[in-house]
Formats: sequence, C-alpha cells, structure tokens
Amino acid sequence: MNDRIKAHLALLGANLFYGAGFTVAKTVMPSLIQSNGFIFIRVVSATLLFWLSFLGGDNYKTTIDKKDYKTFILCAIFGVAANQLLFFKGLSLTSPIHGSLMMLLTPILVSVLAAFMLRENFSKLNLIGLVLGVTGATILVILGGKDKVASNPLLGDFFILLNASSYAIYLVIAKPLMHKYRPIIVIRWVFLLGSIIVFPFGIQDFLAIEWTQFSTMNLLSVVFIVVCVTFFTYLWNIYALKILSPATAGAYIYLQPLFAAIIAIVFLGEQASMIKLLSGILIFTGVYFVSKKKTA
Repeated sequence: MNDRIKAHLALLGANLFYGAGFTVAKTVMPSLIQSNGFIFIRVVSATLLFWLSFLGGDNYKTTIDKKDYKTFILCAIFGVAANQLLFFKGLSLTSPIHGSLMMLLTPILVSVLAAFMLRENFSKLNLIGLVLGVTGATILVILGGKDKVASNPLLGDFFILLNASSYAIYLVIAKPLMHKYRPIIVIRWVFLLGSIIVFPFGIQDFLAIEWTQFSTMNLLSVVFIVVCVTFFTYLWNIYALKILSPATAGAYIYLQPLFAAIIAIVFLGEQASMIKLLSGILIFTGVYFVSKKKTA
C-alpha cells in the first residue's frame, strides 16, 4: 500500500471518528458527565498523550522563540479552551446532526477571517457561498425542530456556531506556527497551555462525576472520545498533511455530517427531516463556493 492511499485512509478514519464522536459523547453527556467535566478529561488526557512525542528524540524537541509565546497562548485559548468548552456545551444541548452541520461553517468562517487577517482574496463567488452557508445555518437553527436527544437545540446550535468561529480563528493564527515548528510540537504546546486554561472551568464538574454509575460501555465511550476522537484524529490529520494538500484534507470534513447522521439515526433514534436536508445542501453548497479560488 503506497503512502497516498495510507494518507487517504487516515483522513477517512479521522473523519469517521469525528462523525461518531457527536453520538458517542451524547451517550454520557449530560446524563453522567457535565460538558465542562468532559472537556477536562479530554484535554488533560490528550495533553499527556501528545507529550509522549517528547520521548521520540531530538526531532521532537525544540526551543520556542519568546516572540511566539503570545501566539501559542492565543492558539490555546481559541483552539482548545474556548473551542472545546463551547463545542461540548453546545452538543450537550443540541443533536448530533445539528452539531455536525453547524460545524461545516468552519471552512466558511476560515475563508472570511483569512480575507481580513491574512489579506487573502475573497471573490463575489465566495460571497455567494457565505450567504448560502449562513442561510442554511439560519434555517437549521430556526426551523430544524427539537429532537428527543436535544434539550435546547436553539441555544446548543448557537454554542456550536461560536465554537466554529473560535476554531476558525485558531486555524488562521496557527498557520505561521505550523510553518515554523513541527505540527506535533505545536499541538502538544497548544494542548498543554489549553489544559491550564480549562482547569478552573472543568475541575469542579470532573470531581462531581460519580464513576460508580458508569457501565462498561459508558467508560468505553469516554476512552473513545479521548483516544480516537482527539488523539488519533490529530495524529492522522498531521500524517495526511505531509503527503496530501490541505485542500484535499479539508474536503474530508464533508463526510462528517453523513457519518454523524447515520450513527445518530441508528443508535440514538434521531429523526432525519427535509429541513435538515435542505439546510445541509445550502451549507455544503456554501462551503464549496467559499472554497473556490479565483484562477489567473
């Protein structure tokens, strides 16, 4: 098996895990774990796993320039702390299908922010994509309905939108760091700083967890989120980006709502609807147009 096939399989696996994560997290949250407590477990555990790379030799060790400290802190705030806290809070209130569709706004927001912060081109076609994406998200939030697994979908979708905005900011400000340092080094420092920020928000909910109420499947769900949805997805994305273009890697995000919808319908009994389908089509189309670059 050649490296390109391995890279594509890595992206497929990563996005399958992402899609499954929406449903798996709902099986224990908020019934057994409050969202901030789950984030505490996820970020701290993933930080420990990422720092195992320090044992990989001199190639995984480097001195961080003092001038980059501020950027690392901002990445920790937007890429880990705010991103994770908002996402799991939103997911605890909304449904997996709603959450996965709202996350598709991330590429749109990245393009808008890059146009303002990095002075990248933003064409009329991109603007049409932005309008379509926002329209789809608005329809989903207002008319999407309430599923039995969603206690407050309107508020939950709003938190997911804020999460997508936070992650978009992170992707833009982290770009220079990825060119300067090995990606695994950037990620482990971002997660370490992020875990420090998350600590005061999540420690109380973490200590309140009654582990005796967990079944074996509940414990396996927590392990799956930490190991598969966090650790392996980051590693597999990094591996794939060494071989494939960022555009190819980014295209795989479109599979997440499909995986999330199938898994949520089968395991949680979530209902599909024409409103969700229409919203998804508008958001997908919006992402496509926003991703189109003006050719010379």
